[in-house]
Order: sequence, then structure tokens, then C-alpha cells
Amino acid sequence: MNFTRWSARLPGTQRRAAARTENAVAATTPDRRGESPSPVPPARVEQLTDDGEPIPGVDELPVREVLDRVPALVALVHGTDHRLAYVNDAYATAFGVRPPGEPAREALPELAELGLLPLLDQVLRSGKPRTLKSRKAPDGRSYTFTCTPVTENNGGGSGVLVFATDVTDHAEAAERLRASERRQRETAVTLQRSLLPQELEEPDDLRIAATYHPGGTEAAVGGDWYDVITLGGGRTALVIGDVMGRGVRAAAVMGQLRTAVRAYARLDLPPHEVLQLLDGLATEIDANQIATCVYAVHDPNEGRLVYASAGHLPILVRDENGDVQRADEPTGPPLGTGGWMHASGSIALSPGSTAVLYTDGLVERRDEDLDEGIASLQRALAGATGTPQVVCDRLVRSAGVTADHDDDVAVLVLQHPARTGPDSDLFRNAALELLGGVEAAPRARAFASGVLTSWRFPTDLHDLGVLATSELVANSLQHGTPPMRLRLRRTDRRLIIEVTDGDDHLPRRRRAEPVDESGRGIAIVATIASAWGSRRTPGGGKAVWCEFVLPKGSR
Repeated sequence: MNFTRWSARLPGTQRRAAARTENAVAATTPDRRGESPSPVPPARVEQLTDDGEPIPGVDELPVREVLDRVPALVALVHGTDHRLAYVNDAYATAFGVRPPGEPAREALPELAELGLLPLLDQVLRSGKPRTLKSRKAPDGRSYTFTCTPVTENNGGGSGVLVFATDVTDHAEAAERLRASERRQRETAVTLQRSLLPQELEEPDDLRIAATYHPGGTEAAVGGDWYDVITLGGGRTALVIGDVMGRGVRAAAVMGQLRTAVRAYARLDLPPHEVLQLLDGLATEIDANQIATCVYAVHDPNEGRLVYASAGHLPILVRDENGDVQRADEPTGPPLGTGGWMHASGSIALSPGSTAVLYTDGLVERRDEDLDEGIASLQRALAGATGTPQVVCDRLVRSAGVTADHDDDVAVLVLQHPARTGPDSDLFRNAALELLGGVEAAPRARAFASGVLTSWRFPTDLHDLGVLATSELVANSLQHGTPPMRLRLRRTDRRLIIEVTDGDDHLPRRRRAEPVDESGRGIAIVATIASAWGSRRTPGGGKAVWCEFVLPKGSR
């Protein structure tokens, strides 16, 4: 084929042609000072060798010789069916010798396999070049293909010049980088999931479900976490948090905070005091790392959720009628900022209610105000019924969370079931105000004996319950102050005995000497009961409790 008949519309070609025209005009036109025109274009005059011989211009170079020697792959096709006109030596080395005159679909099957034939059609129709980046060819190497329209100088036909640059090294380096990022993300996700509770604790009075969705493949995993902690005496702590940042570091900080929450929860402190301790710890872990957190405690005797928030999103509670309330206040700054006194608030969680704790990945969107996201979640919760797991899944779907979501999502759903029928007999309460002096002790024993008999407990459990009641009441009468109250509670799993009084000094178990006349009450309770503990009450004073696991025949 005669390549002098073709002109490639490459960038700059038209500008160079225009420059040659201007030089030709300037060569035949006198300048302002009346000098004679030069018979040689200025560009030719400047391009001289040491021997005074002019260097040939680009237009004089043989096109085929240039294309045959370039290391890039070059092919030229002609017409609407893209009949092959030419391939250079590099193309033949990569894919083999190709017969000219055949349509590209038969002559250049590698281009068809790479999906370049529709691109050739686009270039031919539009007259504009197109580029296809980093495609892996059948020879195992990666190429970037540029398709440029070419036309005959006399307008007799048109074709496409295919120019392929080998980018294998770049593609392999990019793939190694992507593989490294995938490994790092998998490591962070594995660490994140291993630090989350593998199985949620199951309180007697609540039904709980939780879910965690890591960010999509383009987003590094974050530091979202949740936990459920049974405190004893029928009370349950619930926590959800979000460490700012992404990757292994955020997951590691999350693990330290979650462990600390569990340790502080065993102290049975009010929610705001737990957050106060966490705030100082977060500063020690990493002064540049902050986290949001909500810590809440449910007491079935109170029918409320007492909570404290460190910059976290509000808890949502749906009552049995479907009305949703938002627990907005009080909210302090995130953990790790220091210098702030957190406060506790409360919201009703009556039988039949559902509460939702969540992280910002569920409601925050780049193109939407955060309040709108929370309002959408409220509407979804208002219509969400079923088990906690069903509610959890519905909320995640309604928020549009998918596998490629750009942020971590953690959701914790808890329900306080409204029990009726036979189930209601398994959850009973009885209370007695301890009035008077030492005569309150025999009244308490008689009250406990009557209640445990009416609950049809076996004799051995009845006797242990009366003994524990007697010791706890005697301890309160001796060391506490009014008002005093005895509370008995049974669930489907355990018997709980609790005594409250107005003194905030917490008892401790100690070893009594043979000559001591007191100090054995708590030791006796700790010996016969499955668990015991004490805590300070919000209004002042303390509560001392113990519990017995019910035998299977009593459940």
C-alpha cells in the first residue's frame, strides 16, 4: 500500500500543516524592512548539519520504514468492514503475521476478542480518535489501544490506524497494589469481626439482634462496634460506638475501647461515669483518635433505658403503638476530647417497645442532611415489626446499604416483649417496704417465704431464697439507712433478690474471724447464690442483690 496517500489526524498534525503554509507565504513576502524574501523556509535554514547539508524534514521520511521500526504495535484497516491494510513488525511478532485484505474480524481476531471492533466503528463514524486503556491481550501482555481516523489525501477513502502501547509493567504494578490493598482490607475486616462479640449475651427480659456491614471494596474498614453486657440482678448494659478513621488502626482502637467498656461495666457504674472513664482512656490510647459512643442500661424494674452519649447519634424507641421517639439529650463531645463532664438521661422502654442503636453509616449520605437520614430511619422503624433480627434487616435494607456501601454500618436492636398468657407467669415481681427496726427482719422472711411458695419453687430453692433474703435484710438493717425495700423477681431463668437502702457504702465480702460477731452475711450469700453484687442507685443509696439459677423443672 502507498502510505503517501494517507494522512493521520494525530494531535498537532493540522497545526504543523498550517505552520508550513505560513512559512511558505512568508518566504514569498518581503518583511517590514524591505529585505528580499528567502528562497528557503526559515525552518529549513536553521536545520543544517556540521557539513552544511540540510536535515530532511519529517514529511520526507518514509512512513512505512518508521512504522516498521517503532516498538509499539501498529495496524491499519480500511473501509466500513475494516479490511486489513498493514501491520508492522512489532504487531506481527506479538500476534503473528496477518494476511492483508481480510476484514478485521477474521484477520485480527485479537482485536475482536478485546472488544475493539465497535470502537473502530465509532472512530470511523465520528472522525475522532478513541483510546482503550490497559486491556490484557491473548498474548498475556497488557496494551493501551489508541484508534485514530485516517483519510486519503484525495478523499478517496477512510480507515483507522490502531496504535497499541505495551503497558504490562504498569498493569502488573497496579494489580500488585490492588492485591496489597485487598489483603490489608481483609486483615482489617478479620480483625474487626474478631473483636466484635461472636455471640450476643441473652438477657432474661430483652430480645436482642445486631448486624455489622463493613464498607465496600473501595473503602477501608472502620471502627464500628457494639456489645451487650449482662450486669446481674436482671439489668443489662448495651453499647455501640464508632472510632473515627479507617483501617487496622481504627479496628485496634475499637478493640481496646470495647474491652474497657466491659471492664467498666462490671463496676456497675451509672452510664455517664462509664463514659467519663472511657474519655480518659481514649486520650491515653491515641491523643489524635476520637470516637463516638452510647452506653445504656436497662432495668426491667424501672421500665426505662438510662443512657449517656459521647457525640453519638440518638437512640430511637418505637412503642407498642408504633410511635417513634428520639432520645436527643443529653449528648456530650466524642471520647478523646477530654475536659467534659458527661450526664445521663433516660427514655421509656415499656413492654412491647423496640429500641435501635446505630452508627452513622446507616443514616449519613453525602448528598443528604444527617437529620433527614435519621428522620428516614424513624419512618422505617415505625413500620418495622417482627423479631429483632427481622427489624434489623429491614432497617438496613430501607437505608440502601449494599455490599459496596461507602461506610461501615453497625445496628443493635433490642425489644422488651409484652408477655401474656402462660409466659406472663414466668415473669413475676413482689416488693415489701422494710419499715420499723429489727422487727422488719422476721416480716421480710415471712414475706419471702410466702412469695416463693406461691411461685411454686422446689423446697431447696425456697429455703435458699429465704436464707438469702434474711442475710441481705439483716445487713441492710445493721449498716444501712432508711428508706429500705425488699424486691423479689423471677424470670424464666432465675430468681433475683434485691434489697435497697439509703446508705451509699457498698458492702464487700470478707473473711470473718472465729471471734467476730458479724461479717458473715455477705459471705453466706456469696456461697449459696449463683451470683451477687452491689451498686449505687441514682438517687443516692445502694442496692445489694443476689440471684439463683432456676432448675429446669421450675422454668
